[in-house]
Amino acid sequence: MLQGKTAIITGGSRGIGRAIALTFAEHGANVAVLYAGNATAADEVVCAIKAKGVSAMAIQCDVADFAACKDAVKAVTETLGPVDILVNNAGITKDKLVLAMSEDDFDRVVDVNLKGAFNMIKHCYSGFMKRRQGRIINITSISGLMGNPGQANYSSAKAGMIGLTKSVARELAGRNICCNAIAPGFIETEMTASLGENPLLNNIPLKRMGTADEVASLALFLASDTAGYITGEVIRVDGGLAM
Repeated sequence: MLQGKTAIITGGSRGIGRAIALTFAEHGANVAVLYAGNATAADEVVCAIKAKGVSAMAIQCDVADFAACKDAVKAVTETLGPVDILVNNAGITKDKLVLAMSEDDFDRVVDVNLKGAFNMIKHCYSGFMKRRQGRIINITSISGLMGNPGQANYSSAKAGMIGLTKSVARELAGRNICCNAIAPGFIETEMTASLGENPLLNNIPLKRMGTADEVASLALFLASDTAGYITGEVIRVDGGLAM
């Protein structure tokens, strides 16, 4: 389905990003895993990807750093070839009520989760335009659709990703490039492991948390040629929580 294509996945060493990386590799894509700090986890994913018979590389990159993103895209292009698929998955949380949230708490989450997506799109943009093809998939959140107490920074950044998705989709549609967003709900990852008895879990119509593989399956579809007439969409993977 993705044979010979090159994909960049930010935040690709764990959780949803890892699942997407492995799923893309299973379907023939060469994958660049961008990670913030856990080199061991990134190397493990790269080894697992290579075991599937495709090429892979890991690059440490703070996606909030504009120049670092430029260098990362350049390195991927030189090693794996022109970028066909960009998945903006990197994200952090610094949850607090607004009363207790510092300026740095707000700025850092927005810089990584929203500006990081802009940085990566910016540096892949001209390559997509020249080749008149490409897929951009932004991993947002139902927090960006619903809001969530204690997540003013995270919800703002994820809502911003939705606006970014729609704007970029309109800009690039004429060049056969699709840009969509996936909005996961409660997914079983390290990030959600600390939620404990969150009362929102009782409101999920499907009565369970989702899996990273379920998100990855949707990402695979959106990255494929079969999704060539879908752009500017925000698709929820949330068990019906935000319906």
